[in-house]
Amino acid sequence: MLVFIKKDTPEAAIRSLVIQLSRQGIGAARADSGGQILLTLVGPTWTLDEQHLLALPHVADVKRLTPVWRLASRQHHPEDTVVSVGGVPIGGGSFCLMAGPCAIESAFQMQSVARSVKAAGAVMLRGGAYKPRTSPYAFQGFGAPALELLAQTGREMGLPTVSEITDAAQLPQFEHVDMLQVGARNMQNYELLRALGGQPKPVLLKRAVGATVEELLQSAEYILSGGNPNVVLCERGVRSFSKTSRAALDVSVIPVLKQMTHLPVIVDPSHAAGRAALVPPLALAAVAAGADGLLIEVHDRPAAALSDPAQSMSCTAFAQLAERIAKVRQAIEA
Repeated sequence: MLVFIKKDTPEAAIRSLVIQLSRQGIGAARADSGGQILLTLVGPTWTLDEQHLLALPHVADVKRLTPVWRLASRQHHPEDTVVSVGGVPIGGGSFCLMAGPCAIESAFQMQSVARSVKAAGAVMLRGGAYKPRTSPYAFQGFGAPALELLAQTGREMGLPTVSEITDAAQLPQFEHVDMLQVGARNMQNYELLRALGGQPKPVLLKRAVGATVEELLQSAEYILSGGNPNVVLCERGVRSFSKTSRAALDVSVIPVLKQMTHLPVIVDPSHAAGRAALVPPLALAAVAAGADGLLIEVHDRPAAALSDPAQSMSCTAFAQLAERIAKVRQAIEA
């Protein structure tokens, strides 16, 4: 439910209304836009009488929301949200290029890749320490030591870091990682989402391979309703009948999400492609469609990568792609 507050309403009156609502078990998230104060009510709003609310002296209008992703909707927050990760903005017209290895393997590897991707234009460093895999026998990351290596490399290179978290119990290990990634397999791990909503670090939420847009937004709502407004959505491809790529990149979801939500939307072309040769065209298509950023896997020796070697770009190939990305961005902004 949305409650529009009349202009020039005293702050004391707004606080009083919020307190009254909280006594009924209803939370109120505030948004200010162009002088208009909007309260988005979360909780058992079906117990509230709209006419009673309208009769209050400082209430201008009341509207019931149909989407269940209240906090993620543009109705709640008309303006684009900008999520800051270590001083790097995501959303609001900025473009964030994240790159790094699928799995963190060694100090040499991280230094080599970080130096190369930064020189090419990347502003954030990615790297996996926990790798949930389909096969129990596949390499699944080096865990906490890898996170320490990622954080150290990020500090030395001046690049904010992002890495995947798979269990709420791992949170203390991510103390020095700047952004927490929820992988496609955990998009509907609601206990993990609740835990991430109760901590302040920005969250990168990937769409599951079989999830609808509505399900993605409801997962984001778990984090937002927990009190963490710093959520970035990520399209990484959905399952299809075709075997020409690892997944089908849903480029159309970018403008669709832009209409439905104020949250930033980035794209992971690497997991959609499954092959390094397909990453550039998918990445460029995502940029042209309006993505707020890209998350790309880069390795100093792709053929020797312990995780996802086929889709990992070489440092040279990534640098060439970064130049093409810049040209596409210039073209669509002209």
